[in-house]
Amino acid sequence: MKRGGGLWPTLVSWQNLSTALHRAALGKRSRPDVAGFLLEWEPRLIQLQRELECGDYAPGGYRTFLVREPKPRRISATPFRERIVHHALTQVLEPVFEPRFVGQSYARRTGFGTHRALRACTRACRAFPYVLQCDIRKYFPSISTMRSSKPCSHVVSSATAPSILRG
Repeated sequence: MKRGGGLWPTLVSWQNLSTALHRAALGKRSRPDVAGFLLEWEPRLIQLQRELECGDYAPGGYRTFLVREPKPRRISATPFRERIVHHALTQVLEPVFEPRFVGQSYARRTGFGTHRALRACTRACRAFPYVLQCDIRKYFPSISTMRSSKPCSHVVSSATAPSILRG
């Protein structure tokens, strides 16, 4: 399968970052942090673009809070500025990784929504009489960042891209 190279200029382009800004703000414009960013979005986006281009970008701290429904769990949310970078990365990397995903993966994929997942689940339930339901406690916090990003390094090749893109 083909590797993705030369992605960094596309990632830091004004068009990609401004599209990412608008996607990250969808449905969240009334939140104080989002509204504050949008108040002066152009200079803030230019600053973010410069930091990415120069390699000075550093992710901000997570905001951690507890949610008690349906069970107690800790949620770590990134600042809005980082959400823009997440969307910018997704827009560039999704076309590279999409062909590599297994057919039974439905989360955040165009054309693979809830209804399609439900149809696949219904077919599987009719084919197999037993189901194992389990929850691995604190699974995501236990995953090492280096271990989870290592599989990406053989797919994304860009000598100019900092570690944010190489993994």
